[in-house]
Amino acid sequence: MRYGETDQMGVVYHAEYLEYCEMGRTELIRSLGLPYSEMEKRGVMLAVTDASMRYHAGARYDDLLVVETQVTDVRSRSVTFDYVIRRVDNGARLVSAQTRLMAIDRNARPTAIPPDMRQLLTSVLAPGA
Repeated sequence: MRYGETDQMGVVYHAEYLEYCEMGRTELIRSLGLPYSEMEKRGVMLAVTDASMRYHAGARYDDLLVVETQVTDVRSRSVTFDYVIRRVDNGARLVSAQTRLMAIDRNARPTAIPPDMRQLLTSVLAPGA
């Protein structure tokens, strides 16, 4: 954790975890061979429509964290991701989160996720999802 992400007590500020989820989501999509920038070039953007978080424990300045990210639902116009943010040194669960994103076009109107993108996202659906 960077110093600027913490409060006066050295604990990571709660809103920072949403940024960590974004990093996890972006890296998962990139690992599928589809960088987010490529999606945008094709005229598809993903806008967060719902976010929920449960805080189990706080991260502190200089903790190393890992963001475990899974796709848990893929629909024609939306995709849902689940996250667990853990401390690397002991595996402690710090935050459980979920975001739902809607595909939108350049005019911010809902649009269908193109079939090839939907297939990529579906290929990594979490077991039991």
